[in-house]
Amino acid sequence: MTAGPYGRPAHRDGGARTSPVRLTAGGTLRTAAATAALAGLGWTLWHGLAEPGTALAFGVLVAVGELARRGARPAAGAPPVPEEPPGREPAPLAAAGALAYALLGESAGRPTTHGVAQTVAVVVAGALVGAVPQVAGGHGAALDHVVRRVLTAGFAALCFQPLYNSGELLRLVGRGPRYALFLLLLLVLTALCDAVITASLLRARTGHPYGALLRAELRALPGIGSAVCATGAVMALAVAVAGLWALPVFCVPLLLTQLSFRRYAAVRDTYRQTIRSLARATEIAGYTPPGHAHRVAALSRAVGRELGLSGPDLTVLEYAALMHDIGQLSLVDPVPEGATARLPEAERRRIALLGGAVVRRTGVPAAVAVVVERQADPYREQPLAARIVRTVNAYDELSREGGRDPDGALYALERLRLGTARDHHPKVVEALAGVLARGGVAGPAPG
Repeated sequence: MTAGPYGRPAHRDGGARTSPVRLTAGGTLRTAAATAALAGLGWTLWHGLAEPGTALAFGVLVAVGELARRGARPAAGAPPVPEEPPGREPAPLAAAGALAYALLGESAGRPTTHGVAQTVAVVVAGALVGAVPQVAGGHGAALDHVVRRVLTAGFAALCFQPLYNSGELLRLVGRGPRYALFLLLLLVLTALCDAVITASLLRARTGHPYGALLRAELRALPGIGSAVCATGAVMALAVAVAGLWALPVFCVPLLLTQLSFRRYAAVRDTYRQTIRSLARATEIAGYTPPGHAHRVAALSRAVGRELGLSGPDLTVLEYAALMHDIGQLSLVDPVPEGATARLPEAERRRIALLGGAVVRRTGVPAAVAVVVERQADPYREQPLAARIVRTVNAYDELSREGGRDPDGALYALERLRLGTARDHHPKVVEALAGVLARGGVAGPAPG
């Protein structure tokens, strides 16, 4: 066994442990998307493009939506956000356009004949054009985004196009309320399909527990997910009545919404970078070792995901982990190597309370200050985030005692397990061990 980044255990080949299930799930989805894309493109090339104007309009719509999702980049020199899942829909315009084309049965009152294969081909072409800048910039996740788009649009088209083009759908449900109910049911199924696919791709790429990832995706559905599905269906219905001129009417609001998301992402990244800079104050002042706050934050996020945290809870956990040592600035004499785990309980609690008071003055959410204040409490009285920060902080300190090698990591885990009677929650320790067994957190520790 050799040492991986952050002093964690790794395999002899130097790489993180990769689950065969992860490879199977991710590989199966990518293979399915590639097969569907090739079949759709081949069928379309062989039989020719039905309604070329309509196909071009929706292909351009998908491409523009994908191009517009290129949001704010982290500030120059900023460390990447550890394990940030791109699970939320980053391209609502492209998603709505792909879904609308999959559910399109008529255009200006004239029946369409594009079918499932051409739907997939148009979505593939638009998504690939939009993904070119992402791939060129070294963002490998862009291809998984194309996989997600192709499979979701293909699923919707497969459920709708054969029924509609054969006339069975209108014969069974007509054009009244039952038709709207059918579309609603199909939108729900498509949204669930997208959530399952997204969680599977994230699982394959990050190794986070699938259940936690799926729950996060399902919780996001009532927000932008439901808006995208509803807009896609309404867009298809509007084109059926008014023709392609209805597309700009729906594109402008979605595009403005997407640009607002980009601005929000830029503000969020700037906010996170400000907190990271503030957290380095203890390192600059010599109270904690270089990179300690970043290591604790990165590993805390991974442990939080292992335990089922997601969304705002993970953000609170990350911010608290970054600022967990800020109270040490009140000390006259720094603790050697910032190892507060060796201090008496009363002193650790005093530092934690002082740190919470400082955090409350920074303008971050009050929940972050609560986690910082309670990291020194007995673990049975702590919220989950405080338990995680306490255990991961102790792991980083103990692994330094044992040295940056496998023995140091194993020594730290052994000490943490011995402390589960009073100092550390057993589930948190085992979650940390699981994260480390899979290779921990990618990337070097900053220093």
